[in-house]
Parts: sequence; C-alpha cells; structure tokens
Amino acid sequence: MTIPLFREDAYTRDVNGVVMGHTPEGGIVLDQCVFYPTGGGQPGDSGTLSWNGGALNIATAIKGDQESIVLVPAEPRALPPVGTTVMQSLDWERRYAHMRVHTALHLLSVVLPFGVTGGSIGAGRGRLDFDMADAPEDRDSLEERLNAHVTSDMRVSAEWITEAELDADPSMVKTLSVQPPRGAGEIRLIRIGEGDTTVDLQPCGGTHVARTGEIGALRIGKIEKKGRMNRRVYLHLDG
Repeated sequence: MTIPLFREDAYTRDVNGVVMGHTPEGGIVLDQCVFYPTGGGQPGDSGTLSWNGGALNIATAIKGDQESIVLVPAEPRALPPVGTTVMQSLDWERRYAHMRVHTALHLLSVVLPFGVTGGSIGAGRGRLDFDMADAPEDRDSLEERLNAHVTSDMRVSAEWITEAELDADPSMVKTLSVQPPRGAGEIRLIRIGEGDTTVDLQPCGGTHVARTGEIGALRIGKIEKKGRMNRRVYLHLDG
C-alpha cells in the first residue's frame, strides 16, 4: 500500500519517499506519494524524481495492485533501486490547474442539478455529461451563478463517512455511471461551504482547492448533445 499524501494535503509539492518496488512495465512504487493517480476523470500527476546519483521525469501516475500508486517514467531510464530515498516534485502548475478545474466542476453540478454520467478534467478546462434531455437555455444566468459561488470564497473541505451512512443518504452520489469505491469501510466526501451555507457535499477522491476563490473566473463553453438524454457541458478557466 502507498500512503496517498495528496488526500490529506493537496498542496504538498515536494516530499521524500522510499522506493518499495518496481513493476514489470518499469513503474516505480513508493511508500508514500504526492502524485495523484489517474482516476475519477482526473489525469495522473507529472513531475520529477531525484536521488543521490540520478533523476528522471515522471509522465503520469496510475493505480497499482493492493492500493499502491505506480509512477510511470517519461522515458526508459535507470530506475532508483529498491530502498532508495527519492525526492518527489510535482509539476505544480499543472496539478494546481487540475485542482481548480475539479472544484469548478463540483460547482457546475450545483447550478445544473442533474445526474452526472461522465466527466473529464484538464489543466484549462473540464466537462461534465448530464442526464438531461435539453440543453440549458440560460447560459448567462448559469455563468453568473457559477462565478457568484467562486467570488463568495467558500471553504472546500474533506470529511469521511461510513459506507452505511452513504447507503442511508444515496442522494449524495451525483455520478450515475461510477459509484464511490467501496471495501475500505469509509467514503471520502468533499464539502463546499460550511454548515447551513453548504452548497455541495458529494463523494470524491480527487484533489481540490481550499477555497472557491482560488478557482478564478469561469466560462461555460460548448454544450453538446451526446444522446437522447445526455448533454455534455464544457467549463473553462477564464483567467
């Protein structure tokens, strides 16, 4: 098992880790990791590993066996031996853009309260697919509401509930095609707002900004028809 440091603090950029193993494909498994592995529509992080006598670029991170995280080198190079202490350094600009877009997509699901059938996160834009028959006509109003949530600078926080508690309130799950991972006994929730001012609370394992004000101005892009009951809505960071 790899300790996922990004889950407790998404702002950690550089930290040591110890090489616990290599995969047959040439990946690297550490005891603890700041690299987010591809999942939930969010790309795996990129960055670098360095150690006494070597360094290499990391193209992405993926989920491995037994809750491990596998770092995938960008090019075939000599790997740090098992037991080596390495310094992990994120491509922070890319990761932070993912955090901003991911949090913005949570807000998009607030102003468009339909079931989510898919999604994707990029460094400058993201999109959600909604289970809705018709495209929204009030694009300007939606943008205004989105940006009002941004400028209100609400706190974004994580908390944990049991699987039984989620089963008792299944409305928290907005995604129709993907259910939160089960088996560990606990489910991670992301809350936007606090107490009575909470605007969103849903299961999510990704990385997010600490306050909505960090997202910056948002712009709704293309809205595409992807089926009789499916609309794809693109959302752009506008600054």
